[in-house]
Amino acid sequence: MRRWAAIILTSLMLTVPVAPAASAQIGQPDIIQEHWYHSYLTLTLDVQAWASDYPEIVVLTVAGETELGRNLWVLKISDWAQNLKPDGTEKEVVYIDGGHHGNEHLGTELAFLTAEFYIEGWAAGDQEVIDVLSTTELHILIMLNADGNDIDTRWNINQVDLNRNYDHYWNTCPTTQPGSSAFSESETEANANYMNTMVSDADLYVTMHTGVWIMLYPWGKWPQQPSDWELFHFIRDDVHANISDIPIRNANQGLYPNCGTSRDYGYGVMGFPTFTFETDDEQFLLGSVEAISDRLGEELDVMRYLIQNVWYWRARLVVESIEIGDGLVDAHVVNLGRASTSNASLHYMDSSGELLWQSSMFGINATNETKVSLDARNLTLVEGGTWSINYQKRVIDASMWVNESVDESVIRNKGGGSGLLPAPSMLLVFVAFALAAINSRNRKFK
Repeated sequence: MRRWAAIILTSLMLTVPVAPAASAQIGQPDIIQEHWYHSYLTLTLDVQAWASDYPEIVVLTVAGETELGRNLWVLKISDWAQNLKPDGTEKEVVYIDGGHHGNEHLGTELAFLTAEFYIEGWAAGDQEVIDVLSTTELHILIMLNADGNDIDTRWNINQVDLNRNYDHYWNTCPTTQPGSSAFSESETEANANYMNTMVSDADLYVTMHTGVWIMLYPWGKWPQQPSDWELFHFIRDDVHANISDIPIRNANQGLYPNCGTSRDYGYGVMGFPTFTFETDDEQFLLGSVEAISDRLGEELDVMRYLIQNVWYWRARLVVESIEIGDGLVDAHVVNLGRASTSNASLHYMDSSGELLWQSSMFGINATNETKVSLDARNLTLVEGGTWSINYQKRVIDASMWVNESVDESVIRNKGGGSGLLPAPSMLLVFVAFALAAINSRNRKFK
């Protein structure tokens, strides 16, 4: 049946215009690049060619192996000539995977097109791409279920649905083939290991599928909105206003109840903001009559938006001012990010980094600010002391904690002086001397 489908599709392809080939597809005719879905072999040739042609931005690594021993290729894409952003801060991290289900080819192709856009854009001198790769690391695992892909089936070789095999409420929903236990399959275990070891501080995770034209955010298990609903709703509204009218919904309500998914694992266990990107389901052969880059162009535009703006997909607290005095610390803190945080605190440390004082916790909503007065009666300032702000990037409990320095120029000691607590006023000094003298005279007369 697959052979006849391939013959029919090839005949159809010969009647359609051929799009220009991407330069990474060495030796492959244009019609293969734009109309034929990847097999494991053709994907391997493509990613190896990219790594060979563009070593300054592409590092090819292996996250693990499928049950049949195929490599799980991961493209690490960034401007590796600089390990930090131009301003000296850490680069943002984006993680993308495709191909959990072997017969959902368009999801795999969207992951491929995302990698292609940034690699070929770099080669062409595209300024958008150059700017992104100077500040961001992209980690893209294009085909997770290589065994299932090559036999055109949803399942892996063990007849397990990989997107029900993650350790987040595993097998607690009506589900399809979740496996014998969470992470029973080598593919999902490798994917989770990569999340935990290589991209644990990611601020965006997108997993790409095919079925219904929709973007899904957590939760799949529950109809309730996730803790960071403000962030997800902002992205939804911004995409709808400026890029695409693709539906963007809670997965449980937007599709159906589903548990043990990589999306909910990414959010609920790793603390990433996560989306499942479902491309349309108009696929029934091994390729597309319409050029794949045209067919998925709108979805790629959404991905570009998510990647360009990854800096915002977390709380970004900036301390505008700290005033110390009268047993209080008055702070003005602004949130530049699109996510709320509920447990920020100010820390004061000595020159060796030892924590001397920590404020009570306070929260700041997304794109908001707060002015707080914090009890500081047990605060003693020391020479060389430094301030920092400690908080979680998002409201979800699994989210990463960060500790960021406070600019010394915004700190003001209302009692005067630059480092130590305010010294007693001269009047108090004179009163103390007078009382001591009187007390001495009284003792003398006795």
